[in-house]
Amino acid sequence: MHRPDHRRDPHRDPRPGTAQQDRFPAADRFADGTQYIAGRLACGTSGRTHTVVDPATGAGVLTYELAGTDDVDAAVAAARAAFPGWAGATPGERSDALHRFAAVLGAQAEDLARAESLQCGKPLKLTREFDVPGTVDNTAFFAGAARHLQGQSAGEYSGDHTSYVRREPIGVVGSIAPWNYPLQMAAWKILPAIAAGNTIVLKPAELTPLTSLMFARAATEAGLPDGVVNIVTGAGREAGEHLVGHPDVAMTSFTGSTAVGRRVAGIATATVKRLHLELGGKAPFVVFDDADLEAAAHGAVAGALINTGQDCTAATRAYVQRPLYEAFVERTAALMETVRLGDPFAPGTDLGPLVSHAQRDRVAGFVDRARGYARVVTGGEAPGGDLKDGAYYRPTLITGAAQDSEAVQSEIFGPVLVVLPFDTDDEGIRLANDTPYGLAASAWSRDVYRAHRATREIRAGCVWVNDHIPIISEMPHGGYRASGFGKDMSMYSFEEYTQLKHVMFDNTAVAAKDWHRTVFGDR
Repeated sequence: MHRPDHRRDPHRDPRPGTAQQDRFPAADRFADGTQYIAGRLACGTSGRTHTVVDPATGAGVLTYELAGTDDVDAAVAAARAAFPGWAGATPGERSDALHRFAAVLGAQAEDLARAESLQCGKPLKLTREFDVPGTVDNTAFFAGAARHLQGQSAGEYSGDHTSYVRREPIGVVGSIAPWNYPLQMAAWKILPAIAAGNTIVLKPAELTPLTSLMFARAATEAGLPDGVVNIVTGAGREAGEHLVGHPDVAMTSFTGSTAVGRRVAGIATATVKRLHLELGGKAPFVVFDDADLEAAAHGAVAGALINTGQDCTAATRAYVQRPLYEAFVERTAALMETVRLGDPFAPGTDLGPLVSHAQRDRVAGFVDRARGYARVVTGGEAPGGDLKDGAYYRPTLITGAAQDSEAVQSEIFGPVLVVLPFDTDDEGIRLANDTPYGLAASAWSRDVYRAHRATREIRAGCVWVNDHIPIISEMPHGGYRASGFGKDMSMYSFEEYTQLKHVMFDNTAVAAKDWHRTVFGDR
């Protein structure tokens, strides 16, 4: 079986940009290109290049050739060729391969964490303690789950026949992942698909392809057959849309904005593909008047600022019952002001930059417009000094916004929390449901009946009680309404990546069956 050659000719220029070796020790792994097709790295053929930028400094990290449609065709062909062998492997064989995969990822954890921090601007403590271990755990979970692809047990439901249900792989999956959690999203797309016996072509965001490629190479190093996991790094309009519309792709899984999700859905449904969409969110954070104020304030800061707020489940709308409202605003603002912005690789950094200067400017635009109708309590600006070249933005808390305002209704995707008061429990739950989205939410109360009511009536795919953000491999992740449909992680994900087949055996050995008379002849 082919194994990538990690040796590099020191005289060959991989165009690594200006990244220092200690920030990006895995830089030399991309000397042969950034398309991963049939177990090998190759250069893209679109004729256009893209530079991965360190958002903490604005410095170039790696310039690479973008994938074109020919590269997508090659990747799909490799996945299609690998499908019969991989689908025909026993669940135990696929499980063993995924267990080896988890071990390889664990051994490469530090390189993965540094690459993720470099391309995204995440603090190392986040990538080391959340992104990378979460991905290794997810891989280990699906290694076990691969052995449990059961259908309904056999039974004589008609009386004259034995029926059972087979759960079978779909074929080649074409997935598109976002830039906010490149490693975890690659895992969420790839793992359930291949554990179920499918093969996959993943297109990561052009901004952040590094860890998706490292993930795919780790799969090959673990012994997964060439072509089971393929990566094409290209632009959405060219490589992404060609992948979604490809006639040999049987299923599309997309994570990203609701607007782009509508475009993906249109292309996919035109070719009658299975479709899984995990789209935007605007998570409410509902604080009832009996809540632990200190816990709620700490939870709001952590839930709003994780990944610099670039998280579709981040706490974005805090609704606080009026008796606690002023104290919550004061305490949350004070905690936000203690958050330390800095170099993602520095030990004391709490919050890194946004993924790009364009994203930073987009977030700043939301806040600047909000000044016309609301109050910015803290933050609301980019820092200067040593951080002026990076895509940084201070943690921001806004009050006084109307429920129908842009800051409350639109996904800002940055370190911004809007706080609004409510009076009755009915009003708090109504406001929580008053956006098009339904991905995640949280309710804060010491009253079990209040909390249970909130979990029943808030329309979201995940509702936390007295916490916000934690995820686990064993539980599903996915939304309602404009946040999409389908589930990542958990055993429920196999419902996305498998198709059901009913098998029915006649048990009578009778040639002329009684039901035949409804078509011809007499009894």
